[in-house]
Amino acid sequence: MPPANPFAEFESKMRGAGLGGPTIRAFERNYSTLLGEQTALIRIRESRIEPVADLLRFEDIRETCADPALLSQTVALKLNGGLGTGMGLDGPKSLLKVKDDLTFLDIIARQILHQRRRHGVTLRLLLMNSFNTSRETLAFLRRYADLGEPQSLELMQSRVPKVDAATLRPVQWPQDPDLEWCPPGHGDIYPSLVVSGWQERLLNEGVKYLFVSNSDNLGATLDLNLLGFFAASGWPCLMEVAERTAADRKGGHLARAQGKLILRERAQCPDFDLPAFEDVQRHRFFNTNNLWIRLDVLDLMLKRFDGFIPLPVIRNEKTVDPRLKSSPKVYQLETAMGAAIECFDDAGAIVVPRSRFAPVKTTSDLLGLRSDAYVLTDDQQMVLAPSRQGIPPTIDLDGDHYKLMDQFDDKLRDGVPSLIDCQELVVRGPVLFSGRVRFQGKVKIANRDAEARPLPEGTYANCEGEV
Repeated sequence: MPPANPFAEFESKMRGAGLGGPTIRAFERNYSTLLGEQTALIRIRESRIEPVADLLRFEDIRETCADPALLSQTVALKLNGGLGTGMGLDGPKSLLKVKDDLTFLDIIARQILHQRRRHGVTLRLLLMNSFNTSRETLAFLRRYADLGEPQSLELMQSRVPKVDAATLRPVQWPQDPDLEWCPPGHGDIYPSLVVSGWQERLLNEGVKYLFVSNSDNLGATLDLNLLGFFAASGWPCLMEVAERTAADRKGGHLARAQGKLILRERAQCPDFDLPAFEDVQRHRFFNTNNLWIRLDVLDLMLKRFDGFIPLPVIRNEKTVDPRLKSSPKVYQLETAMGAAIECFDDAGAIVVPRSRFAPVKTTSDLLGLRSDAYVLTDDQQMVLAPSRQGIPPTIDLDGDHYKLMDQFDDKLRDGVPSLIDCQELVVRGPVLFSGRVRFQGKVKIANRDAEARPLPEGTYANCEGEV
């Protein structure tokens, strides 16, 4: 049972940590949702929604004659709060080297500077950092003085208390008090814009358009055609979506409810509706987390709800110390940025090619980007080599031997193999690669021994083999 005054302890803890009013009010709303077990918390039933049929496509607007002056009214915001712990990292994921010696953040900075120089405009860049990524990110940005003072590029994500699953009170963990807190998901962007003062500042500086994307998705460039279309559309919000494939069946999808576009995540789907949820022919589109927003409309909504947006709540069940499964169970209450699409009247969506959705979630993804299957263009865009005709290689590295970056780097210390002509690569067991190996077509390589073995140099085409 919750305590008599359920939220008082949370509010006291948050105020003691210096968190602002909108952040507290947003968390209070999410906590109240948890206590009430409202439908929006976990369940969005199939009977409540309709599939989204046809949408406007990127190809339909590619000939838009966009005015480059729109860039001076735009801010590109990169979500940069992740550590990449799933890949064994303990620092900002955006500082991972992606191509040659360039990191995600190198390439993002160079993209912004290129557009500034090319169009002669002041295109703004913001990075939404977390308490885990702020210090290292700001230190790194000092090498790009032309972007401005690093602190002037930062929007700080807030943090919220973890909820003790047994008592529904703030969890206590004296062994490491930092573990009593968690990030509130990227839906926190909205109250954070208010608390930081950035919302008011951007509007006062004449900024009208906000483009948000993940820092680990180098495909999410600030496309001038998309900006021009969005500015002319009059829509308050435009979500970039992509076609779902069988590989995307467990991820969230776009739907309609009561005439509005909504997102449904797997955690919000009841078990008996999972077959429909995973039917990629029925629910055809997923959110790329590339979002365009009219700042003036957003400002009205934030004022209406006293500094935050009431988003559907996602309850993640964890342990207070994720490395210690015997530690107390907790609830982490999170919201998703894209879920705001249901809060805007007349919001839109557009189907974009998969090239605009190329996040690095695994070392398999990273191998593709580091290989010659991708090239870095003069305008600092990471794109597939022309000969690949827009189709990336499918890569499946053995998780037991390549999941963590130290494992991955060790097995590629002699260079990255050529994948420009590779359709599919499957690796099982510990195999050492080099830059003198070339894969073509569909290839499967295995090593059944526990000891890592080098793959002899040469070309491997449409074959299966062991080392």
